[in-house]
Amino acid sequence: MVPIAVLVTALLAGVATWAQSGGMERDLAARAQTALFEAGLPTGDVRFDGRDAILSGFPPDQALRALEVVQGVDGVRAAKVTGDVVPLAPSTTASPPSSTVPTTTSSPPPTTTTTAPPPTDKAGVQAEIDRMLTETPISFEPDSARLTADGTQAARGIAIALAKAPAGFRYRVTGHVARGPGGESAALRLSRDRARAVARILTGNGLAVSRVTYRGLGDTRPAGDGEEDRRVEITVV
Repeated sequence: MVPIAVLVTALLAGVATWAQSGGMERDLAARAQTALFEAGLPTGDVRFDGRDAILSGFPPDQALRALEVVQGVDGVRAAKVTGDVVPLAPSTTASPPSSTVPTTTSSPPPTTTTTAPPPTDKAGVQAEIDRMLTETPISFEPDSARLTADGTQAARGIAIALAKAPAGFRYRVTGHVARGPGGESAALRLSRDRARAVARILTGNGLAVSRVTYRGLGDTRPAGDGEEDRRVEITVV
């Protein structure tokens, strides 16, 4: 009788866990659909596996925007899009035509500015990654692999930029940390967890999982002192 009672107890616990998980997934899906509707993106479908979202059925030009909306829903751990994705382009605001007034003096020709196309060679893409990381480093909460709000935004910006690069390029994310009291093994684990967190953002914003790898080097390659040692590098490979 004792083994039967243990088996029944385990079965009931499993059913309760399954029911709670299903309720959580339904709640997240409902909140995600509400957020998408409020953002004007009601055309796709959102499914959840635990706290991980899978988006499908969105038009390619709306997929990355829908991904950002769902990732911003409280309780969502990660999200990815299935299907085609068109990289987000910076929004431009058309200026109203200016009225012309006849004058007797000639004015200099207007100055025109053009935006350079995204780089397509390995060196150019790497230089763009390094520039973005220098301007806005990917930052984390102290002694954890949780990205700060600014760090998350920086990683998403790089993901969007890499989505415009040639599809044959692959990327390696490397985590570094400063020397600390936890020793070499703790530093190695934290650096690897941070690299993995950034890799998940890249693959959740348009890059295929097969194109992104990650590794942690702990405190073995210090770059300077303090904050310079705590860094994430992204390399074109």
